[in-house]
Amino acid sequence: MSVYRIAVNKLRTVKITSVNEETPTVKSFTFHDKLCANAEPGQFVMIWIPGVDEVPMSISALQPAESQVAITVEKVGEATSALHKMKVGDTIGVRGPFGNSYTVLKARNVMIVGGGTGLVSLAPLTERLAKGKTKITFLMGAKTRSDLLFLDRMNQLLSKAQGRFIATTEDGSYGLEGLVTEPAEKTLRQREKFDVIYSCGPEQMMYKMFLLAEGFSIPFQASLERFMRCAIGLCGTCVIGKYRVCRDGPVFFRQQLREVKDEFGHFRRGLDGRKTTV
Repeated sequence: MSVYRIAVNKLRTVKITSVNEETPTVKSFTFHDKLCANAEPGQFVMIWIPGVDEVPMSISALQPAESQVAITVEKVGEATSALHKMKVGDTIGVRGPFGNSYTVLKARNVMIVGGGTGLVSLAPLTERLAKGKTKITFLMGAKTRSDLLFLDRMNQLLSKAQGRFIATTEDGSYGLEGLVTEPAEKTLRQREKFDVIYSCGPEQMMYKMFLLAEGFSIPFQASLERFMRCAIGLCGTCVIGKYRVCRDGPVFFRQQLREVKDEFGHFRRGLDGRKTTV
């Protein structure tokens, strides 16, 4: 095992430097860690909440010059509920970064489609792309306006980068009413040439985008979410087909997703290894 792999897998303790409420159920936590701050968009970290559990988290902001990194967390279970109660100055543990990242191609025109907390990993990717001359069409979706994550952050970023920003809500409380895949499909049917589509969010949404990418023959990258206990490919809880999401992903290309299309968008494995519907 390389020195780097040993270093990233070693548990480090860090102090929370800021806590920001993003939505009624989502908070961002910032801390200093050089290894994590030098991660690539799409990679993830393992966060240890003392006395509770260790869980995987996507990185939502990267500031390598300051060795500063942020994770953005939805309150969904015991560990995330405990983390949501933590404050500035509290201590957490961190391992990582793990997994692969989005591949930033020399693309002139990209589409980014995110839903729910899938926007967490797409935010640093979009910021990276916006620094270049890439034309960005960014689509975000949620059930209602209060669930739209990083709304102002992405809107301002795309405005400065002269990109196209489209928001959807299922109840019509903000932007277009409906699912985010609907304006995405409409845009693709207008025959605009895209060099790549990036996506992260609910798996059925990503599966729909995968089918669109297949139909329009556009390179596609999606970040998958699975149960991860070890993050180094040993426990097998994150298996999808022949792949381990923690080691082979979490970002997968169109051709890889084609190989696991019987599971992708349909099933995932529970902690006992049994398949459950997505």
